[in-house]
Amino acid sequence: MFSKKYMKKLLPVALTTSLILGGSAFTFNEEVLAKPKEDKGKVENIIFLIGDGMGPNYTSAYRYFKDDPSTPYTENTAFDEHLIGMQETYSWDPEESITDSAAAATSMAAGIKTYNNAIAVDMQKNEVKTALELAKEKGKATGLVATSQVNHATPASFGAHDESRHNYNDIADDYFDEKVNGEHKIDVLLGGGTTYFKREDRDLTNDFQKDGYSYVESREELMEDSNDQIVGLFAPKGMDKMIDRSSDAPSLEEMTSSALDRLSEDKDGFFLMVEGSQIDWAGHDNDVVAAMSDMQDFEAAYEEAIEFAKNNKNTLVVTTADHSTGGMAMGRDGEYQWNPEPLKAAKRTPDFMAAEISEGAGVEKTLEQYVDLDLTDDEVQSVKDAAENGSVTEIDNAIEHIFDIRSGTGWTTGGHTGEDVIVYGYGPQSQQFAGLHDNHEVGQKVMNLMENGKMKKQAHK
Repeated sequence: MFSKKYMKKLLPVALTTSLILGGSAFTFNEEVLAKPKEDKGKVENIIFLIGDGMGPNYTSAYRYFKDDPSTPYTENTAFDEHLIGMQETYSWDPEESITDSAAAATSMAAGIKTYNNAIAVDMQKNEVKTALELAKEKGKATGLVATSQVNHATPASFGAHDESRHNYNDIADDYFDEKVNGEHKIDVLLGGGTTYFKREDRDLTNDFQKDGYSYVESREELMEDSNDQIVGLFAPKGMDKMIDRSSDAPSLEEMTSSALDRLSEDKDGFFLMVEGSQIDWAGHDNDVVAAMSDMQDFEAAYEEAIEFAKNNKNTLVVTTADHSTGGMAMGRDGEYQWNPEPLKAAKRTPDFMAAEISEGAGVEKTLEQYVDLDLTDDEVQSVKDAAENGSVTEIDNAIEHIFDIRSGTGWTTGGHTGEDVIVYGYGPQSQQFAGLHDNHEVGQKVMNLMENGKMKKQAHK
């Protein structure tokens, strides 16, 4: 048997020889070679998916992670087929040129540039209309889905207004108090955040229920409910990473599917924003195990959106990231190698394991239970040394380091990085997003299509 590495070298030679000599070993399908045909149909529904922190390094690593090593070429992920462009991510913050999630989300939600921490306000802190609000003005149904708390920076920038992303209670209040044409502007709200909605000073879940919404706190309740308007909160703050999530909590795919089932009942169409929130959180923590877990969660939601759009021809799906996080590198220490196999041996995130160890579970027992690898004595000892210091963070870092070294993963920061991010598009008018655009231009295009159904002339940077 030829190795996969050898076959990758051999097949292009065989293909070229076949073409020159007229051989029949390889056959091209003209549809594969042809440029994708632009769909100029009218847009009635928009599904806007945002992989928070999902820079190109994450999508490349995830392709390796999903690869079938028995085949000669690396298989595409669900995203790859629909790659159409790139997006610039910088903010207009006077002190930080690299964006945070709030400024980036505001740019994509409202088509403007603004400062870091801004929630749908401009540089002068004036409120700006978002694509979600525009959809509600047009009589469409609306939804926000996230694995963070639903009043976190990205969803907040579509459904609220505040000078600071950190005003979580005020943002949660906005979801109920701010109305469009006398109606609540968000019909479906799914994610984490009970801490901010059920407070001593106010219980927003009761407020929503009095106005006809369902309120659910578990996967089972979500699946059994059929109300068109719903608030679902499945964690005190952010939900657990997908690899750590219990069966009581829904996946991002299930929340997306549930939202689409409800929103698609509106004859005037809908706008839905879905965020894979914790790709970013994994990057901040420099946790490649968690990153690949939540990339998988996000891909499943993406596939759900694409499948919906295939069956509903007037649905546009736009998918991108707000920025990249962590400076993740495929390769470290001069070695030309990135191996995802050790990451697949993890049954829980390092965070999860570190918490158990800090609560008294033995190091060897925990690692044996959740890591399907033959760890060396030095690797186990590194975790023991961290545990002796009594710091959950140090235990977490020690376990993460094992996976970093074994996989060949490097990191440059615990913050955001400033590279361009990928844009994926499917459905009518999707080619409008082809090429390189600033993030506020992507927002303008989304709002333009929400307003008109087809692209009209718009301002450029």
